[in-house]
Amino acid sequence: MSSEAGTLAERLAAVQASIAGACRRAGRDPADVTLLPVSKTFGADVVREALGLGLHRFGENKAQEVQAKAAALAGEPVEWVLIGHLQTNKAKMVAAHASEVQSLDRPELAVALDKALQARGRAIDVLVQVKTSPEETKSGIAPDRLLPFLNELKAFSSLRLRGLMTLAEASEDEERVRACFRMLYRLRDRARDAGHPVDRLSMGMSGDYAVAIAEGSTEVRIGSAIFGARTHKA
Repeated sequence: MSSEAGTLAERLAAVQASIAGACRRAGRDPADVTLLPVSKTFGADVVREALGLGLHRFGENKAQEVQAKAAALAGEPVEWVLIGHLQTNKAKMVAAHASEVQSLDRPELAVALDKALQARGRAIDVLVQVKTSPEETKSGIAPDRLLPFLNELKAFSSLRLRGLMTLAEASEDEERVRACFRMLYRLRDRARDAGHPVDRLSMGMSGDYAVAIAEGSTEVRIGSAIFGARTHKA
């Protein structure tokens, strides 16, 4: 797979170097920030090439796409991470194929996922998505509902709480973007003080991950910078 921006291997190396540079500028160890490649809209052949480069976890927006790629890559050491808004009627699909959901944002989804996972005898990692942006198009639980929701999650043995996730405001004003990440960091500290296992902070994408890293992100979600320009929307 080649493009004007180079091969997949070259783009991946450039992104990894850029993340490491952002960590150093923030006074952080690059080993403390994980890269989640976002393969949404790219085919199984591209994911297979990425597997050959040592990647194994891939972020996807849609349960249907996870299902299709899981079938095409059956037997491969792939872990699918659902990062997009999830409808409760897709819980069975996710329970069958995903190893992690980063967009858990409401009690009814927790109920649906737990039921589907219990039926399969499985458990998965989950991150709770918090709405830190004022944009109506962004999903996530309201910040003032986070602690009560985390308490509710204790009832679901198949959902292993690991951390929090957010999408920052789409703004040219870096301070508005930074404020979203800073809010999630503070909410994480508050949740940890209350005894919740939420060490992970999934925040930062292609356009804002350097800011996210400076504000404490432990995982950045990068798609097109690795895989190239998308031909259609997810």
